[in-house]
Amino acid sequence: MQFNIRHLLSALEIRECGTVTQASKQIHLSQSALTQAINKLESQLDIQLFERTNSGMFATPSGELFLERVKRAFSYLETAAHTLFDTDKAKRLGFLRNVTLRQLTALITIVELQNYTAAAVKLSLTQPTLGKTIKDLEHLTEQRLFNRVPTGVEPTWRARQLSRFASLFFAEIHQGEDEVNRLKGQRSGSVSVGSLPLARTAIVPDTVTALLQAYPDVKVSIIDGPYEEQLSALLHGQLDIIVGALRVPSPSNDIEQHRLFDDSLSVVARVGHPATELFTQPVTQTDLTQYQWIAPRQGTPTRAVFSQFFQARGLTPPQDVVECSSLVAVRGLLLNSDRITLLPARQVAVEVRSGLLAISSQPLPDSKREIGYTLRKNWKPTPVQARFIELLSHIAR
Repeated sequence: MQFNIRHLLSALEIRECGTVTQASKQIHLSQSALTQAINKLESQLDIQLFERTNSGMFATPSGELFLERVKRAFSYLETAAHTLFDTDKAKRLGFLRNVTLRQLTALITIVELQNYTAAAVKLSLTQPTLGKTIKDLEHLTEQRLFNRVPTGVEPTWRARQLSRFASLFFAEIHQGEDEVNRLKGQRSGSVSVGSLPLARTAIVPDTVTALLQAYPDVKVSIIDGPYEEQLSALLHGQLDIIVGALRVPSPSNDIEQHRLFDDSLSVVARVGHPATELFTQPVTQTDLTQYQWIAPRQGTPTRAVFSQFFQARGLTPPQDVVECSSLVAVRGLLLNSDRITLLPARQVAVEVRSGLLAISSQPLPDSKREIGYTLRKNWKPTPVQARFIELLSHIAR
């Protein structure tokens, strides 16, 4: 829904003050404008936000649920306002009262695409309209947000920062809509899951299947890709959770990591590979050095374990490696060459059962990684999202 920011602020002020009269004085809008704002919001949400009584206006249970999300959403815009105008309260209030959803949406889209033409197409706006929208936002923030480059535009650091807070604002509003719809008996909601390699084969699919059995109408998005991209999406509110190998040390102070279990690696090769004759015995140094390897991408937990495993045995990690973190590509390389690799047994269980790949009989010692899920700090899940985490923990056990 395309809410009006002033309408949302009006509802928060009435909730805080208890009367339209008091809220009108605080927010500097007429009582009739406030009344119209609340009526419009209630019409959009199809719920009653407030009980009207002789002694004032009080949030209904549905209203309290939604307005608590709105309050959390505005906390992100308030943080953005503080970064823009740290010591000027009047300008901070001016930003909160005058910024529009169109401006925030345009900012997020251009930061993502870094091209006005592509952003205008995505938003179904003309380029002049989009350009004016950003100019108005730059005037409001007193900041230059984009610089022209040969390929389009490059967001400034401030634009990226503001875009992140705007994305988190929208994420909270969407969660509020989901919670209100569920309270109305509509079994709706959404969960957006970032799935790292190990989690893609069974843990995440099994959890999603269990969730949909309980909530058939829930919208589930499963996103894969490099960890760095998923972390950025999580921090921007575009993902709710990342499932897979945890990072040590934590790459951000704004996340919290929850361990589910430890997982070990095994040597993996195609069926019929010369090394598979030795897979029933402990892996020796000769086994480790005489074959060419496929190695995980630099910067991943598995690559760290890969290097440490060789170093712990006094061996130099192999340099003639193919770096790859795509299981599909790794499988193709294994099946069509004599290269070997280290992977969790769970990750190739289907290929092993199908007789395509073979694994060493015992996981390699000193190759443990922590597997779990990652959330934003202070994130408040909806009931559907909380249920997903419960099911995830149960299935992992």
